[in-house]
Amino acid sequence: MTPAAQTSLALADLALADLDPTSPGEPAINISIFLAFVAVTLFIVIKGGGGAKHSSGEEFFAGGRSFSGAQNGLAISGDYLSAASFLGIVGAIATAGYDGFLYSIGFLVAWLVALLLVAELMRNTGKFTMADVLAFRLRPRPIRVAAAITTLAVTFFYLLAQMAGAGGLVSLLLGITQSSMQSVVIAVVGVLMIIYVLIGGMKGTTWVQMIKAVLLIAGAAVTTIWVLAINGFSLSELLGRVVENTGAFMEAGGHAKDAMLNPGLKYGGSNWAKIDFISLGLALVLGTAGLPHVLMRFYTVPSAKEARKSVVWSIFLIGLFYVFTLVLGYAAAYMFPPGTWLKGSGVPGGSNAAAPVVAAALGGPWMLGIMAAVAFATILAVVAGLAITAATSFAHDIYTNVIKQGRVAPGAEVRVAKATVVVIGLIAIVGGIAAKDQNIAFLVSLAFAVAASANLPTIVFSLYWKRFSTNGALWSMYGGLISALVIITFSKVVSGSPTAMLPEADFAFIPLSNPGIVSIPLGFLLAVAGTVLTKSEDDPAREAEMDVRALTGVGAEKAIDH
Repeated sequence: MTPAAQTSLALADLALADLDPTSPGEPAINISIFLAFVAVTLFIVIKGGGGAKHSSGEEFFAGGRSFSGAQNGLAISGDYLSAASFLGIVGAIATAGYDGFLYSIGFLVAWLVALLLVAELMRNTGKFTMADVLAFRLRPRPIRVAAAITTLAVTFFYLLAQMAGAGGLVSLLLGITQSSMQSVVIAVVGVLMIIYVLIGGMKGTTWVQMIKAVLLIAGAAVTTIWVLAINGFSLSELLGRVVENTGAFMEAGGHAKDAMLNPGLKYGGSNWAKIDFISLGLALVLGTAGLPHVLMRFYTVPSAKEARKSVVWSIFLIGLFYVFTLVLGYAAAYMFPPGTWLKGSGVPGGSNAAAPVVAAALGGPWMLGIMAAVAFATILAVVAGLAITAATSFAHDIYTNVIKQGRVAPGAEVRVAKATVVVIGLIAIVGGIAAKDQNIAFLVSLAFAVAASANLPTIVFSLYWKRFSTNGALWSMYGGLISALVIITFSKVVSGSPTAMLPEADFAFIPLSNPGIVSIPLGFLLAVAGTVLTKSEDDPAREAEMDVRALTGVGAEKAIDH
């Protein structure tokens, strides 16, 4: 190593020696940056969203379809790079090393499935929601109900992750360690989310997502370069210091000294752990193409060409960011003792606080405040996108097309959507408080598993299989959803372990933590069985019309209800 690099390492070690990860910043500085950021983003929402009035569903739900492919790609990145990406994955790498990085790989590879299978066709055949696509050729009323239920289920799990991340992050900013105060913080975040969506709609939310994506990627880039700089711009040097700092801890736990650099630390123990890893991989790779809030973004662009372009932009930006998470996660592992990020260590937010604490170690309280504000923007942008997706599904699919059968007064659909946002916000607050001690990357993986089990089979077969029927769709959606929820409920995610949502209870008898390996194949099998074993009452002419529209985009702006 060069003398300059040795000097940088010595200075870094000196700075770290004075940092207390349980209270790494100055609350006064942090809250000032936090409040300033809330004010700026609220101003953006008001200006970008055109105020509180939204004259039509297209304006509120799809931002008037006014965004270019590049803009939408940036917004998709902002929507997708959630608290799980910035906080959860960095924390997972800090505690599980190589196995933690599998989240980054899975989340990125999943975009190829979305690009190749669904992006263009969804844009051509849909209007606002996933149910619009399915209802075009299948019986609309039962399909819309099922699609709304699965959308709300996926959104709920995703919201749990974001709210849990918000609680840990703001608690770190303000130096809060009491569980009751962290619950108050989560409630405040939920209220802010409701305000953002009610005022800005999809257009205001999209502008926040674009700005937040730029800030997040830039902040992660600066921190990554800084970490590499104090390691002589040598990734090998960084990894060597990880082994040096964690080796004794790993050996005490029965692992090899360099276990942080090798696969198997989290998913390499028992055979069930290995099966769980396969289950996680399936959920991550297949889940994105079934995420309702991602699919909804394809409707904010004016054409299928722009939809494809937006996915290409998002793949580039998301891939770049996930490279940064590798460096930041291992930086957290070498900068602090391995037990720092475990539950009960005294660090507010536990492993979810790894990225902000690394920033504080490098740049002090101001750097922590800035990075935490960026992370908070990440959470706000994502929860706003999730809330508007869930509200759109209920208002457009259930209220307008099932309850009112398409006969609604002007503006009624938007009013129902806004009321739904308030209800969703309250539910998210309660769920976020219950899940605040979970790693948020893991919580998001559950949302991906439900999306891949309940949504993806129906979307794929509806777009590509001419014989596919309404019964097949219903069997698949309900069967995939129920199987995923049953496995999650009776696993150690909910009870039977110190890190469970209900640690005092124990009704876990299923050894899997992620349901994907069972529920995803079951969703596909049920789609086939429901189609083959039951009589179809669907209209073949609608299927033929959908084929033309999906491939050409002709008539994509017309109403699709029948």
